[in-house]
Amino acid sequence: MAICAAVVLLVMIGGAAPASALPSFARQTGQPCGTCHTSFPGLTPFGRRFKLLGYTTGGGLYKTTPFGNNNGPQQAYAALRDYANRTDGGGAAQSATSSGERGWVPPISMMAIAGFTHTQADIPAPTDPYRPNDNTVLTPFSGFWGGAVTSNIGAFAQVTYNAPGPVSGLSGTPADKFLHTWTWDNTDVRFASTTRIGPLDIIYGITANNNPTVQDLWNTTPAWTFPYAVSNLGSTPGARTIIEGAFAAHAVGVGGYTMINDMLYLEATGYQTLRFGQQNSLGVDPFGAPGLFSGVAPYWRVALEPHWGPHTFMIGTYGMVFNVNPWIDSTFVQGATGVLGIADRFTDVGFDSQYQYQGSNYWVTLRANYLREFQQLNASFPTGASANPSNLLNSLRLTGEVTFGGDNRFALTGQYFKIWGTPDANLYSVGGGFANNSPNSSGWMAELDYIPFGMGKAPGWPWFNAKIGLQYVYYNKFNGTTLGAQDNNTVFLHAWFAM
Repeated sequence: MAICAAVVLLVMIGGAAPASALPSFARQTGQPCGTCHTSFPGLTPFGRRFKLLGYTTGGGLYKTTPFGNNNGPQQAYAALRDYANRTDGGGAAQSATSSGERGWVPPISMMAIAGFTHTQADIPAPTDPYRPNDNTVLTPFSGFWGGAVTSNIGAFAQVTYNAPGPVSGLSGTPADKFLHTWTWDNTDVRFASTTRIGPLDIIYGITANNNPTVQDLWNTTPAWTFPYAVSNLGSTPGARTIIEGAFAAHAVGVGGYTMINDMLYLEATGYQTLRFGQQNSLGVDPFGAPGLFSGVAPYWRVALEPHWGPHTFMIGTYGMVFNVNPWIDSTFVQGATGVLGIADRFTDVGFDSQYQYQGSNYWVTLRANYLREFQQLNASFPTGASANPSNLLNSLRLTGEVTFGGDNRFALTGQYFKIWGTPDANLYSVGGGFANNSPNSSGWMAELDYIPFGMGKAPGWPWFNAKIGLQYVYYNKFNGTTLGAQDNNTVFLHAWFAM
């Protein structure tokens, strides 16, 4: 009880808001959290269409933009209403109309997560500024612009404070000068519109974003996959594919997308890394990424999403090709911020699927994501950073979620995860925290969430929302070994509020 009280007290002091279930979206659309989300930020079909239409749909009590009328972008509102009419009788979209107009309110929100973390084994020394175990930390804290800018342009833009880890800033290396606590975070700015070509309804748009897959509509790809909140003190596997966040906030991309007849989604986006000084100015540690892109890195996405009655099914593929010039000296001991003239080539190919069923007072969601990365280590192998000239790395996530209830909504989520690939004595060395020169890790994750204001109005609605979660991570294998893998098991009790 004392632990729970401490977590709730920290949140009440700090404020809050979920990184995709923003109160600014509720104010703009007039919808409660549960219309767009199962367990936020997991999206419903309605929530996916809101994102597809560029965060511009109106219908709330306030003007959507300072320039338009209350319902805001009429094309977007009509498209979302028509979609809801086909899938659930239109109740969600029809309820978005309002009887009066209260002027324009900037679509600004805040988020904070306070969490208590217990690991099966104590955190390795040094632990400052934390205790060896059982720590309560307020992180992250974020501010957002979430909503319409004009009738066809909308944005989800995030600035975040992250508490430092137990070693960050304490190791005394020259590269520590580039560590930051405040940084720009997930950002997705969109232009969206609709048209009709013969019998086909077309939604099309442009996305400008800073994290490959942050623009995706489904919670299967890396940027928005479960778990949605993690402890900054819990251990995580040391190996992951490049597309799983290695260049989040280090790169910017612009691309085009379309949804044809509410069924076939197509997207192509090109990314380029920001220069060293630009990353540092935005609060990003440039050395936190493997290097800089050599040219433009192309990203593609294809998804087929048929829906019938209360059922929605998606099967798709996505991927990206990275030519990465590694840093000359990521420790900054030599004072160098340049990269090698030779590039490593990473080709990431993903296959994913999602099924959702909407019951009378519950949702069932099943998700699968498999990634295969082909590594051609043209720079790392000659310099000794890798022992092999080429490697393979695989990532698998199988997730099931059941949410039930309207207000006083509960969500139970379980996931099996696995990472495996080619052994490499240099990439996966003992000094790097690996055993047997292996990147392999696997385990299970379970989370129980309580959302007190799912379909109704929270106190002060639409200015506030909340979620309380209890998460447990269990490892069968960690960084190449089963020996001591359970020492990394983690309990994370957290409170996630939005304002």
